Amino acid sequence: MPTLVIDIHAHFTPRAVLQRYDANAAQFPGIKLLREGNNARMEFPGAPATRPMMPKLSDLADRQAWMDKSGIDHQILGGWLDSFGYELPAAEGAAWSRFLNDCMRDELRDEKRFTPLATVPLQDGKLAAEELGWAMDQGFGGVMIGTLPRGYGGGNLDDPSLDPFWETASKLGTAVYLHPMFICGEPRLDDYDLVNAIGRLADTSIAVSRLLFSGHLLKYTGLKFILSHGGAALPYALGRLARNHTASQGKFADPRKGFATMYFDSCVFDTDSLEYLAHKAGVDKVMLGSDAPFPIGDPEPLKVFDGANFTPAEKQRILSDTAQNVFRLRPDRNEK
Repeated sequence: MPTLVIDIHAHFTPRAVLQRYDANAAQFPGIKLLREGNNARMEFPGAPATRPMMPKLSDLADRQAWMDKSGIDHQILGGWLDSFGYELPAAEGAAWSRFLNDCMRDELRDEKRFTPLATVPLQDGKLAAEELGWAMDQGFGGVMIGTLPRGYGGGNLDDPSLDPFWETASKLGTAVYLHPMFICGEPRLDDYDLVNAIGRLADTSIAVSRLLFSGHLLKYTGLKFILSHGGAALPYALGRLARNHTASQGKFADPRKGFATMYFDSCVFDTDSLEYLAHKAGVDKVMLGSDAPFPIGDPEPLKVFDGANFTPAEKQRILSDTAQNVFRLRPDRNEK
């Protein structure tokens, strides 16, 4: 495979979301769009208003200039988790997901440096499965989902009502990128921007621990399950999870077996942490990720590889080969 350097963890909000909103608003009356000049917040039922839509989320020219500077050839673009609308009633959530996916598909149609990930109405497993099937038919590279299937209302990814989604993802061989949300109001995170610094890592660790113990990743073997932020605490905590499995005398699934199926991004910032992740999970399970364009993301995502103890072949797998096998990249993608 060519060394097409691929960033698998990036976020994008199409400008078309705001441009088309008024003409489509009747489909999702539960959403309030709070316009603020050229920017906006959204408000979903039972939840506070989102953060403002960051201009960099929609600026493809600025993004491509950063990619050129950073040595990145291709990005896999997920949406902005704040906008996924899992708090909406099921039918409205389905309409909103389709609206977001249409905007994403249309705006990136001719942008060969980007492969989009779909969103689905995770609040309803059957509708999520239907939207996933449609999105994969439309050429999306996979799907990005959040950790809380009811959004501000919480929920668990191992809820049986979501089985149709997991079944469809497995049947279609979908890349399922899990991204933290952490919107459950833990007051100890109110200072120091701890929601970003540690809250989202805790959120991922809890959500995925449930999937490991429920056996989802052993049951739905056709999908490819990817975690952001180097897998949060899970690589380091795997021994403790395994001990819990032993102490339970087999009441839960073996977390080591589930862990062995997962993929991870490289967004850990420290070289020794990246080396540990690759050792624990396997070099073939790690892919480049930046979390662009958020401030908490890695502004120099290749720098973490400086001085790292990887062979050229291993580095190529992390930067390119594994992503080309895990995600369904657009067929007309830019090539070196």
